[in-house]
Amino acid sequence: MLKIGITGGIGAGKSTVCRLFEGLQIPVYYADDRAKWLMQHDEELVDKLKTAFGEDIYTQDGSLDRPKLANIVFNNPEALKTLNSITHPEVLEDGERWQRMQKLNGAIYTLKEAALLYESGSNEYLDKIIVVAADEESRIERVMQRDNCSREQVLARLNKQMPQADKVKLADWVIYNNDNDDIMAAVQKIHRQILALSQQQ
Repeated sequence: MLKIGITGGIGAGKSTVCRLFEGLQIPVYYADDRAKWLMQHDEELVDKLKTAFGEDIYTQDGSLDRPKLANIVFNNPEALKTLNSITHPEVLEDGERWQRMQKLNGAIYTLKEAALLYESGSNEYLDKIIVVAADEESRIERVMQRDNCSREQVLARLNKQMPQADKVKLADWVIYNNDNDDIMAAVQKIHRQILALSQQQ
């Protein structure tokens, strides 16, 4: 079973592309969503986060106070590095369990969607990588509308991510998701190529 990664910068449209693959009956592991779930429900991970950042990053009812944690790590590279060193291995292990389950269920290939696929080193555990790309102005506009935030806030987030051009260079496939691009045709083409690759395994 081939393990395909899918990534891209903020606002590129990874989720939109993933939904098209799901429409082709391809299982998708959403690493960022799963990380949020684990940070709330995995007791060992919760304990590690409390030890690193303080008990008060969780509220009285046990919910993770995401704004408080974000405030701690956003402008503190060392704190962000600590957060990633705690969460990334847990998500990687969880993803591997999910992959094994999909293989048992007969999946021909799977997709793992993650914003920090290269940054976390997760790409090393995958067979091929798809990068979703879009011009910067489109990405900024999308994030401003989606998150109801200012241009400056989006640019601050963009500047903290690996440059899109670097991701494109490392990709096996690139799906361009600007307003006039036919992403469904691109998804179907890549789907056919992955199916052909899987038959060669």
